[in-house]
Amino acid sequence: MGLDKYANTFGAVCKAKYGTRVKKLTIDAKFTCPNRDGTLGKGGCTFCNVASFSHEMGSPLSISDQLQAGKANMEIKRIQKVGSAKGTASDKFIAYFQAYTSTYDEYQVLKQKYDEALADGHIVGLHVGTRPDCVPDEVLTLLAEYQSRGIEVWLELGLQSAHNHTLKKINRGHEFDAYADTVTRARSHGLKVCTHLILGLPGESHDDYMQTLKMVLELGVEGLKIHPLHIVEGSTMAKAWRAGKLSTLELEQYVYSVSEMIRAIPSDVILHRVSAYAKKPMLLAPEWCSSRWDGLVAIVDNLKEHGGQGVNTHSPFTLL
Repeated sequence: MGLDKYANTFGAVCKAKYGTRVKKLTIDAKFTCPNRDGTLGKGGCTFCNVASFSHEMGSPLSISDQLQAGKANMEIKRIQKVGSAKGTASDKFIAYFQAYTSTYDEYQVLKQKYDEALADGHIVGLHVGTRPDCVPDEVLTLLAEYQSRGIEVWLELGLQSAHNHTLKKINRGHEFDAYADTVTRARSHGLKVCTHLILGLPGESHDDYMQTLKMVLELGVEGLKIHPLHIVEGSTMAKAWRAGKLSTLELEQYVYSVSEMIRAIPSDVILHRVSAYAKKPMLLAPEWCSSRWDGLVAIVDNLKEHGGQGVNTHSPFTLL
């Protein structure tokens, strides 16, 4: 794909550190969210698939079984890609607690779930996705303890936008101050933060994206995960989209904005993702997001032509 030539990607950084590709294994640990269980609300964020709220039981498999299934699935895909079982499969993985709010439970419950994932000898890292208003100090201390044992720990905070009016519009249930507080506390524990941003949220423009990026960078961040807004079946936004009240970014719009952001990001910040795709029939719009590669190819072409990450800075790419 060539993105590594123009951006400081998570994949390339891991390969340099561990000497092999390190894959994330996604875990559904049966967490919920305060914006789903009634603590803050029951509607969830307007971009979420609320159709699944009534059967929020998570994966029927244990965490260890999910890890084994994930590794087996990756091996099948690897063999299909190369056409044989030859070659070296990755034996290092990151346990990615991605589903819902993965710090939203009692301390002992969280520790048991994280420990179960880390008991797998092939797991070298722990990536925990959560909301910025659901990260108490005791959780940060626990994550820091894992890190002190040599485990690669990342705290992924779903900010989406730094603009409070947007956060209110999409029913996030928190403001930017909650994000700023958690980032400050996480970094005081020596933890690496990966901030999740969405481009194309209702009412936002390119200038809004750049202002969000500026505010995030001013606080300090070690990683960024950026992708376009998806309209998915079962979401509140799906109703507005069907009614013609909501539009999504065209490929050209997204590529321009995310590429400009990448050029404004210091080259020592690690990019975990710069695009994303979703499968139909769950995906309603934009159409181009149904392709895994269209967005990435266009972004690489733009960076190749106009300059890559941190084009006006000279800080080196760093290892984890």
